[in-house]
Amino acid sequence: MKKSTNKHTSIILVLSFLLSILKICTAIGTINTTQFLRDGDTLVSSGGVFELGFFSPGNSKNRYVGIWYKKIPGNTVVWVANKEIPLTSTLGILKVIEPGVLALLNDTNNILWSSNTSTVARNPILQLLDSGNLVLREATDDNPENFLWQSFDYLSDTTLPSTKFGWNYVTGRENYLSSWKTNEDPSPGNFTFHLDPTGYPQGIIKSGNLTLCRIGPWNGVRLSGIPNARQDPTYRYGLFMSKNKIYYWEEAIDKSVISRVTLSQSGVVQRRTWVDRIQDWIVYLNIPADICDSYKICGAYGRCNIGNSPACGCLDKFVPKDPEGWVRSDWSNGCIRRTPLNCQKGDVFLKYSGIKLPDSRYSSWINESMTLEECEVACLKNCSCMAYTQLDISRKGSGCLFWFGDLVDIRDLPTDGQDIYIRMASSELGKNMK
Repeated sequence: MKKSTNKHTSIILVLSFLLSILKICTAIGTINTTQFLRDGDTLVSSGGVFELGFFSPGNSKNRYVGIWYKKIPGNTVVWVANKEIPLTSTLGILKVIEPGVLALLNDTNNILWSSNTSTVARNPILQLLDSGNLVLREATDDNPENFLWQSFDYLSDTTLPSTKFGWNYVTGRENYLSSWKTNEDPSPGNFTFHLDPTGYPQGIIKSGNLTLCRIGPWNGVRLSGIPNARQDPTYRYGLFMSKNKIYYWEEAIDKSVISRVTLSQSGVVQRRTWVDRIQDWIVYLNIPADICDSYKICGAYGRCNIGNSPACGCLDKFVPKDPEGWVRSDWSNGCIRRTPLNCQKGDVFLKYSGIKLPDSRYSSWINESMTLEECEVACLKNCSCMAYTQLDISRKGSGCLFWFGDLVDIRDLPTDGQDIYIRMASSELGKNMK
């Protein structure tokens, strides 16, 4: 009887050891070409911040490979690999295939999804970083510039600190956000959020090809035109521009702050911050914030003020183009100058303050070194130049941003707005603003 008890004890110890080994194997930090992840296995970043594995969103029975916060309850998913091609069983396998491709195989051993990788690697490995970036790299080379592939280049509906959001002109690829179709379906929904480089870079929320909302152009400090914008002490951000790339970036200053930017299924861009004390996400910022964030709601030379009723009005020294429509709250035709321009007899530029800068697509030109005085001289020489502003408002300010068409999508921002100089007939000089 005693021998039997010892035998059972030995079996239990062996099973405990095997279970501990299994537990280690199901939460590893990297995998190479001799390893793989089955449904139930996970890849965990070295600091335990993020976890990659198989999941089913909402009430769906489909399986996806995704990344979520390891220590935050509720499986907050920040990236999905096979968002358009779900697994229909729990028999999927994620593996690294030579010479350096990440592949998701279904229960018939067919590749369901794979990374867009063209570089040959001698010893490729897959690693999940504490930034939330899933990277495929050479085992002996952890230089980000040499990654074979990374999830940060293929966003879903979420951006994280260290994500680059924009365009790579060499590859012709854009990195942008797409809303989920539903809570159960992470495939691209109706809305997208872009860094649009046309004219001068600005944020655009779209539904298909229709622009719904616009965050103003980069002003050297931030993407302008966000109501109640304030300097966030936990983040720094910027815009990088070269002939090969253009992207907006953010970087966490305080690593203890957990924050993400998402595009909701209703087309709202939100920054959410995790508050550990209440164990919940708090909305830090909503875009659009109100009706005045609706794209060009007041038409050309219209000025939206959320504190007015109705919200739409004309810029000073402008009048409704369609007065009858304006009375019926149809502001789509916008406003026109009360005194027409006459370039030959001389025009002037009047300063308008505290506004969200107009749409900079298709009608703008920049110069990075001119002073404001030089901006005025250059714009005055061209009869089609309708307005200019300072390109970079940081430090003492520098450069010029010019507009060569109608000014649309303007709103009042008394606290965070900027100055713009608009072309007017010389007879308007000296007249009081109305």
